[in-house]
Order: sequence, then C-alpha cells, then structure tokens
Amino acid sequence: MNVFSYLSDLVHEEIEALSRAGALPAGLDLGAVSVEPPREAGHGDAACNAALVLAREARRKPREIAALLAARLEEHAALRAVEVAGPGFVNLRLTDEFWRARLGELLAAGPGYGAEDLGGGRRVNVEYVSANPTGPLHVGHARGAVVGDALANLLAHMGFAVTREYYVNDAGAQVDTLARSVHARYREACGETIGAIPEGLYPGDYLVPVGEALAARDGRRWLAAPEADWLPAFREFATEAMMDLVRADLDALGVRHDLFRSERALVGEGRVDDAYAALEADGLIYRGVLEPPKGRREEDWEPREQSLFRATRFGDDSDRPLRKSDGTWTYFATDIAYHRDKIERGFVDLIDVWGADHGGYVKRMKAAVSALSGEAAALDVKICQMVKILDGGTPVAMSKRAGRFVTLRDVVDEVGKDVVRFIMLTRRNDAPLEFDLQRVTAQSRDNPVFYVQYAHARACSALRRGAEIVPHAELEPAALARADLASLDDAAEIDLIRRLCQWPRVLAGAALAHEPHRIAFHLQELAGAFHLLWTRGKDDARLRFIDAERPAETRARLALISGVKLVIAEGLALFGVEPVQEM
Repeated sequence: MNVFSYLSDLVHEEIEALSRAGALPAGLDLGAVSVEPPREAGHGDAACNAALVLAREARRKPREIAALLAARLEEHAALRAVEVAGPGFVNLRLTDEFWRARLGELLAAGPGYGAEDLGGGRRVNVEYVSANPTGPLHVGHARGAVVGDALANLLAHMGFAVTREYYVNDAGAQVDTLARSVHARYREACGETIGAIPEGLYPGDYLVPVGEALAARDGRRWLAAPEADWLPAFREFATEAMMDLVRADLDALGVRHDLFRSERALVGEGRVDDAYAALEADGLIYRGVLEPPKGRREEDWEPREQSLFRATRFGDDSDRPLRKSDGTWTYFATDIAYHRDKIERGFVDLIDVWGADHGGYVKRMKAAVSALSGEAAALDVKICQMVKILDGGTPVAMSKRAGRFVTLRDVVDEVGKDVVRFIMLTRRNDAPLEFDLQRVTAQSRDNPVFYVQYAHARACSALRRGAEIVPHAELEPAALARADLASLDDAAEIDLIRRLCQWPRVLAGAALAHEPHRIAFHLQELAGAFHLLWTRGKDDARLRFIDAERPAETRARLALISGVKLVIAEGLALFGVEPVQEM
C-alpha cells in the first residue's frame, strides 16, 4: 500500500461526503488536494492541504473547512489523532496497529514491494552518455551513465517500456580530427619519428594501439597516400575502435544500451534533409538575420541572412540557425533530425541525460521536439554537473594537453563499480559532486555507500543469528508477515516501520520526477534509523533484536529486520549495486 495514496483517497471521499451533505459546495476541484509527509516530524505522519486549496472555490475560511474535514476523519479507526494546524492544514497521526499491519503487507509482497504499473507499458526513450567517440570515457561521463541507467531501471520497474539509447556523434569535425590523430600514431607504428603530436590533434596514448592495429592490418599502404584517400578509412576504423573502448568502459560500470544510433548514418539516410523539409512545410523555417548574442558588441558581430527555425514560437529565447555559412548543417539541425527519428519510432516521452556544458542547449531542443511532434511529445533533459575527483581531500591533477584525465575505467578499477554507481546518485544530478577516492572506500558513517551496505549486512547477520532461535523456515518474509508484531511498540520501531512504508511513495515520486537520487536519499535515511535502533538495543535489553528467552518478540523484530533488508536490497538493485551479505 502507498500510505499517502490511501490517505489521499480517504480525504477525497470525506470531502465528497461533505458536499453530498451540503456542508460544502458540490463539484469542487480536488486536483490540487494532496496528502504529504509534514515538513516537521512533530506535526504527525501526514499533512493535508485540502482546506487551503478549496477555500476560495468553496467560499469558506480555510480553518472552517479544515474543522469539517477533521471531524469526519476522526471517525476512521486507522487515525489516532486529527489536528487542525496553522492557517488550515489537517495533520494526521496513524495508529501503531496501522503501521504494524503495513509491515506485514510489505513482507507478504516480498521482492517488488512498492512497484506499481505507473507506466502502463508507455514507451520511454532514455538517451544517456552519448559521448563523442574520440577517446575513453572520463569520470564526468560516468555520472551521466549512472544517472541514465538508474533512471531507466526505475522506469522499467514502474511499468514503463524503456529503450536505453546512445547517440554516436560520428559525423562531425571531431571525428576527422580523430582520424588525423590516429594517422600520426599509424605513422609512428610504421617506424616513422613523429615527434610531438601537432597542436589540434588528440595527444592521448590511448590512440597508440589503434595506430598499431591499423599498421598490422594495412601495413605501409597509407604512408604515401594523400589525405583524401586515407581519411575515410581511418575515420571508420578509429570510430569503431573508440566505440569498442566506450562499450568496454560502460560494461565495466554495468551499463548496457539497447541501441546505438549513428549520426553519420542519420545524415547518410537523408534524415536531416527530411526534418528540415518537415519544419519548412509547417512554416517554421524562414530566411532572416539574428540579433547579436548577449554580451557581444555590435562591431564584433557580422549579421548575415540564414535559414532560421522559429524556436521562439515554442518557448526558446531566440530563433536558431540550421545551416552554416558554407551550407553545411549545424549541430542543432542534426540533433533535430535525431529527435525526429525518435518520435517517428513511436516515442512521445523522451529523456536526455547531458553534461554540464549543454545547459544552454535545452530550450532550443525542447522547442524542436514540440515543433516536430505537434506538441504531442515531451522532452525532459537531465543536466549532470561536474564531478571533482579528490584523493584524501586533494584534487587529482589532470592535463588535457598531455591527454591525461581521470577515466571512468580508472575510477571503477580503483574503487569498484558498485561504489561508483551509488556515489554518483548521492546528489541531485544538477548539483556538483565531489568524489573522494579515499572517503568512498572508508568504513564510516560519512561514506553513504558503506552506511547503506552495512545496514544490509547487519540485517543479514541478525537473520542468520535469529535462525538459531527461530526455525529457519519461519524466517522467510512470507512467514514473518504472519508473525505477531504487537511487541513492536517502541517509538523508534514504529518510526523505522514508517520509513519502510514510505518506499512505494519514494518509488512513484522518483519515477514521475525522473529523479533516481531520491532513492539514495531514502536508503540513507532508512539505514540511519536502523543503525540507531541497533545501537539502542545495546543499552536497552528490551529493544535487542535477538533474545533467546523471548522468541515471540525476537520473531517480531526479525520481521522488522527482514523489511529493512528487503527495501535496501530493492533500492540497490535499481541502482545496479549488489547488496553485500557481510562486511
């Protein structure tokens, strides 16, 4: 049960009953009525805003409506207290019996508790990583990869039909630069002395084996050939080599895509021309001159007539050019064609996970998706801010000139994929993240992945010890669901159950908002409540989880522990993290 959905339904029923009784007008719009956790725990288990949002339409004072609603809600056995607070909030407190019954439901549901068919099979396209195929993935790409993958997992868990996609930017000038860089390494592999890598080429040593592989395949065939002859072959070979490297890096992180869509293939199929023609047919292309960009002096700006997309009609700040002065397509034009390709494949829910340097690109892309779909499709862009790598508080030095940077594989090899995946989700995607190589492997409560994993390991340990007192067959969640839970009456125990029962709401909210970090926040809070109760049991024998002389109470507490284990394991699974059994 989603407790807050249950309470919301209860409130809606009572408001409708008040309307039928003539105490409130009929036909009130209940769309904005909500029941949420209160901002302060002291205000109860839930707070309802009904009186505040209905006051104007009902032509009644908020506290008058709140009093009417509270009087009806007090009749429900599940509620031990209903209070009118502030300007008209209705605070609700549920009985301990209610919470204990929810723990039984959790255990009876077992794995999959909290999942619901929110999506109803609705198709969603999640595009993430999509790094230029010019080198290994760096740690910034790791964040986008984890955010996109965890979000895809979450949406699939909640009933959406998810396609995980990678857009290969293999048609731009950067791929020609890659080909020329590999040519230098090819010459080196053939025995030539190349000296320093020329300015403007990629200097990284990761291209050395690519040049060697080409030399092994083709010998000295290309040494005397003009660039026009060797460039296409080098471009294709280098791009495939880099994408093999990218796939291997992603595999090390546990990330796998359903589809890799090539920009070069898109252009070759004429899809950019088709998208341009479609916008033109809808009257959304015109010849015009743009104003100088903000902050640019007019004397430094050369106005010229261009083919422009009417992006301002769909909420952008400016109309956008689709062709460069030499007649070739802009990056935006090819991105328009790619998103039109998604829409034509039947997707109306599009999610793109981008790096921090693409923030200024969001409005124009949303405008394009609206235009291409007749405003039927929606694009949500998740911007992942930078990741700062530290080692014991000291920034890890990098040198772009030397081609040295912290790669995704470096970090995975150093701390393990599970640590990387969890830590990348401990902040909102749009907030900067510090990743300290020492801290994320420390066994302390300041390390969130250790803190959560330790809670799972503790639960497993307690269940193993409990098997010495309670027959092992009775420790399965379905059996524990039938246990007498009446002895779980301490405020800390009820608080832990309350947090467990927030899991369905957390899942639904994270899926609808496209915010997987909410799960990490909840798991940390749940782990904290569990560790606190464990510590209290050391000082108060009545709260100890395992007591050989009190088998009934032990079984009740093992039911609580089993709930903790189940929810943490489910959350970690959505993150692609393996829960540990012991530490």
